[in-house]
Amino acid sequence: MIAGLGTAGSALADPPQGEYRQLAGVGSDTTQDVMNAMADAIVVNGQKPIASYDAFGSATVQTKANPACTISRPAGSGAGRTALVTQLQAGNGCLDFARSSSLSLGATTPGLTYVPFAVDAVSFAVSSDSLLPRRLTLQQVKDIYNCKNDAQGWKPLLPQAGSGTRSFWLSTLGMTEAQVTASPCIVQTVAGAPIQEHDGRVLDSSSIVPISVAQWVAQTEGTVADVRGKAVLGVIDGNLPIVLNSDFGVKRDVYNVVPTSKLGESPYKEIFIGKQSEICKNTGIITQYGFAPHTDCGSDTRRTS
Repeated sequence: MIAGLGTAGSALADPPQGEYRQLAGVGSDTTQDVMNAMADAIVVNGQKPIASYDAFGSATVQTKANPACTISRPAGSGAGRTALVTQLQAGNGCLDFARSSSLSLGATTPGLTYVPFAVDAVSFAVSSDSLLPRRLTLQQVKDIYNCKNDAQGWKPLLPQAGSGTRSFWLSTLGMTEAQVTASPCIVQTVAGAPIQEHDGRVLDSSSIVPISVAQWVAQTEGTVADVRGKAVLGVIDGNLPIVLNSDFGVKRDVYNVVPTSKLGESPYKEIFIGKQSEICKNTGIITQYGFAPHTDCGSDTRRTS
């Protein structure tokens, strides 16, 4: 259900070393590129307020001038949220928001608000040299990940723990982490390493993996690094995910997670909150990176208990 393709641009990474900004964020691999682009494009009072740090790279990142703000680099939505809560509890100002490609409204202290800004879709991918079907029903995908007899020969892959795509995919399939742990067929590592999100190079002729369609579009257009390898994007329930198609069922909102107590404060309210916020106004960047703009962009109603 993704919007039309945008103009390709250069992929961006962490802010320049030694450059510290008001709003430091970490987390989702799925949204890191679009938020890196937002960080580069948004200027308020002559300054770039957003610092968005990649999910993968050096083992640590320093997010503020305070040396105590050298932290382990969080990889994925869950790790980003955990890091944000930890730093907020410490009261050291090291992190200000987290990127998330999944919604988790369980209790947190302090409270958090998930602010949507775009919509993604998730489909499956297989290798182009595979004889596995490119068209499946959602029920067939569920059967594959549940190791059903009619799915013999499939090798279902899952991205790393803490990944928002992993969390969303399992929720879509009606599965739990306990079922993954007990599964005789689900594969979580390739060549001894955890599977990174949206990397089609992990596929062989018998495997299947979930992939963000926004990432697929951005990689196809050269907006971000192309790590699709031989991957071919699958079709679920007969609906193509890479065209504007409201019938495609496997879609998700993506968010920036901010402290609820900061919603009315600058620069949070100008950057994140409301349809006229800086992020919501940048629909060109949202579509360039393969997402569809969210109809409720900037809403502050999704809060942890």
